[in-house]
Amino acid sequence: MVAMFEDREDAGLRLCPKLKKFLNKKDCIVIGLTRGGVVTAKEISSFLKLPLRVLVVKKIGAPGNPELAIGAIVSSKDTYWDLKLLRSFKVSEIEKKVLVFRKLKEVSALQKILKIKNQEKEFKNKTVILVDDGVATGASVIAAAKYLKRVKAKNIILAAPVIAADTLVNIKRYFDTVIYLEKRKDFYAVGQFYYNFDEISDEKVARILGV
Repeated sequence: MVAMFEDREDAGLRLCPKLKKFLNKKDCIVIGLTRGGVVTAKEISSFLKLPLRVLVVKKIGAPGNPELAIGAIVSSKDTYWDLKLLRSFKVSEIEKKVLVFRKLKEVSALQKILKIKNQEKEFKNKTVILVDDGVATGASVIAAAKYLKRVKAKNIILAAPVIAADTLVNIKRYFDTVIYLEKRKDFYAVGQFYYNFDEISDEKVARILGV
């Protein structure tokens, strides 16, 4: 299959026309998911002339298969689990607690690097455009949506260049609107849709945020 996007910046630029109704809109914020989503979100925030913020989300990998997300976490209050995968991998409650503990440490460490403090008041009563570079299982964006609903964001719009077709059906209920360029059945990994899908460093995210 031929890739559709040159890189994350290209994907963000191609999403912009679908989001033009939010240009200069008051009480609207663009939020990029770490790490790759921040690169895509930067192009969108610049085009829309809206503030760019970042949300640290960590995928929780399956035991013995860390690349497969059985869940995702934003904070101890905002964790999403794929119940079907939990049963499939026979993940116990103790294992879940260990996984959460480890991921919360990673969330905290990255927040310190990016100098992110409490953002809950900033997101309250705002329309947020939540951006990722692609949505495979949906675990990360669902965890983010749970967080944004808890802190009382007014509207939550998900914007992603490409989404797995079956995932799209499952995640729509978490968002007011889902905006995308492509939905694909032949979805194995986000990187398959990009010519350049280099790993994004913490330092690059920090530079984008100007910290």
